[in-house]
Amino acid sequence: MARGILRIFLWDREGRKPRRLGRRREIPAFILALGLPPLLQFLLDLLPHDQLSTDMLVQLTGIVGVALLGGLWPAVLAAVVAGLIVNYFSVRPFGSLSVIDPENVLALLIFVLVAVAVSLVVDRSAKLSKEARIAGAEAAALSDLSRRAVAEGNSIPSFLDKVREHFQVKGAGLWVRRGTGPGESVVWELQEFSGEHRPADVSEAGTAEHLDRDRMLTLAGRELTLDERRLLTAFGAHLLAMVQREELTASQRENLRLAEGNIMRTSILRAVSHDLRTPLAGIKLAASSLRDKTIRLGPEEQEELLDTVESGADRLAHLISNLLDMSRITADSVAPLIRPVYWADVVGEAVRGTDSQRLRVLLPDNMPPVDADPGMLERVIANLVENALKYAPDSDVVISGAVGGAGSARIGDVPASELTVVDHGSGIPANKVLAMFRPFQRADDTTPGTGVGLGLAVAKGFTEAMGGVLLAEPTPGGGLTMVIRLPLSTGVAPAPATKGLHGIGTDRR
Repeated sequence: MARGILRIFLWDREGRKPRRLGRRREIPAFILALGLPPLLQFLLDLLPHDQLSTDMLVQLTGIVGVALLGGLWPAVLAAVVAGLIVNYFSVRPFGSLSVIDPENVLALLIFVLVAVAVSLVVDRSAKLSKEARIAGAEAAALSDLSRRAVAEGNSIPSFLDKVREHFQVKGAGLWVRRGTGPGESVVWELQEFSGEHRPADVSEAGTAEHLDRDRMLTLAGRELTLDERRLLTAFGAHLLAMVQREELTASQRENLRLAEGNIMRTSILRAVSHDLRTPLAGIKLAASSLRDKTIRLGPEEQEELLDTVESGADRLAHLISNLLDMSRITADSVAPLIRPVYWADVVGEAVRGTDSQRLRVLLPDNMPPVDADPGMLERVIANLVENALKYAPDSDVVISGAVGGAGSARIGDVPASELTVVDHGSGIPANKVLAMFRPFQRADDTTPGTGVGLGLAVAKGFTEAMGGVLLAEPTPGGGLTMVIRLPLSTGVAPAPATKGLHGIGTDRR
């Protein structure tokens, strides 16, 4: 029975020995166990008393103190020493370890048993308190790690950095097992790593914690204690959740891309069946009329038919370009070549060939350059101008810009410059602004055959690919204002050219 009670105190419910309090506490406690009982007896001798119980209570207090400092075994040693001292100095005959009165023998025995029992309780309490502090520290570390991971984007590399810093090791790595098929050799591949020396093989990785069958977290630099291994397991569970969440996000992104691709293909088929067929029919009819020898055509009629062929070919080229550009944007294959660009250069090229007396360009001479891809920016401006001329047939279209300065436009924390394309047409309701940037969207009053509704979608995709923003705002007095916002360039660009800004019905200042 006593053996069972001792097991209850010395072992936890899982059959493991509880943690020791540490040599830094046990060694001083053993020294105190040998020195404290004689010191207490010396103090008792200075105070006149004749009660054995007083000596026992004072010595018991000292034993409890030893137990609090060093745990069970120093307290047991203190109880034995205290029992011998009480027997020698306080039990008749004095100065001898023999005992005359049987009651004193029982009292000494009970004293030692109580001292040992109290030591067990105090030792158990001290160890549980230490375990609670360790558990609290582990919980705080996990909480702080989770909070930082969320605050910093929840990325796996930053998580490994925090794990390495917490355990004070030289490296932390996430390994993935490859070759799990039948007959294939298993190879562990290092997927992410944080530290000084990247290991070439899993055998060099150090301490390993298996997250699941195909993933493993490793720490290199030193051996971990049992407590640290338990905490590493918790970190591994958190890392596994992060990996699975990233895989789920990637899968959702891929499914969305495939769905958008299906929508794109369906829309392209519709465009081919209607919008592309109309100019083809006009080209075919005009070409057939020109080739028919039985039809006598005058010079004016021939010129009109040739204009029909040319305009139809231009419409086809524009529609196909927008379809190809939208396909690139949807497939995330747009790779802009960013360099310093002046607005005046790209505006001149974008409006070249635009035969409209309603178009005016108002650009200050000292507009700073922006970081952009010249070809993409030219397409953006051309699409916006075409859209404005189409939907505002009875008003001027104005391309304008501002020099900027302190407190001007910004993209996040980056200073930016703006170009606006302003019309005074019918405008668009606020609840349809977002929808007009989607592919294959056209205004309700647009006549069939005037386009497939990709101009604004391509313009927005190209602008965002260059790190800019495309906005739609109502024009004061009615109409729509399109705003292209791009970051100011910090590089060096050639002097701005004015080629292409004159001779097309524009007014530049």
